[in-house]
Amino acid sequence: MLRIATWNVNSLPARLPRVLDWLERAQPDVLCLQETKIADASFPHAELEAVGYDSAACGDGGYNGVAIVSRVGLEDVSRGFTGEPGFPDLEKRAIAATCGGLRVWSIYVPNGRSPDSPAFEYKLAWLEALRLALNEEITGGPIAVCGDFNVAPTDADVWDPAAFIGSTHVTAAERSAVGALLEAGLTDVQPRALKGAPFTYWDYRAGMFHKGEGMRIDLVLLSNTLAASVVDAYIDRDARKGTKPSDHAPVVVDLELPPQPSS
Repeated sequence: MLRIATWNVNSLPARLPRVLDWLERAQPDVLCLQETKIADASFPHAELEAVGYDSAACGDGGYNGVAIVSRVGLEDVSRGFTGEPGFPDLEKRAIAATCGGLRVWSIYVPNGRSPDSPAFEYKLAWLEALRLALNEEITGGPIAVCGDFNVAPTDADVWDPAAFIGSTHVTAAERSAVGALLEAGLTDVQPRALKGAPFTYWDYRAGMFHKGEGMRIDLVLLSNTLAASVVDAYIDRDARKGTKPSDHAPVVVDLELPPQPSS
């Protein structure tokens, strides 16, 4: 069994005690983090190692930042990807590593701001460049692309489609960009909700979490053959509760992988 998870922590320095506690409670083998908001030189490798995890990070202390933590190996780490666009400079939005024989990506897709913003065109260009970069890896072996996509793939992934008319995250162009990733050979794992609707993000404003007014924008995309190994997938909504939580909840996926051939 291999347990992988993804979580936009909305500042690792602010959320580190919660992350360490969650790792000990949920026991994922691999955790992808987004919006870490911490420079690589300050990343808490020692604290994560103390609870049994190696880690690799890609961040500059700004509003972005991604990381992968693993207790099943962390090899062939790459940061960013070929053809990745900037806005105008490159941002820290993608990291990949091989963990227990599985190629894992942690990504943080640009928000897009509004459909008439240059940031929206950047978002679409970034997703298209990601698709091109993933093409070879998708055909090369099992792969998991995890993270905050800032796209709700269908109307069922938002609490009220009418509330999002004219907004980002739900436009046909964004959904088509995610659809192109699926057409390239990936499967969008559908996690179950432990309570309420299967959302992964609830804005801090106006009690939206308590009212269930959320979205599913944190996704785990698996290569099609790997998706057949999923035995469970769920959203840990409890991690969104308590004092000073992230506005996202972790998505957890359990895989029953075939035994690795001996060398």
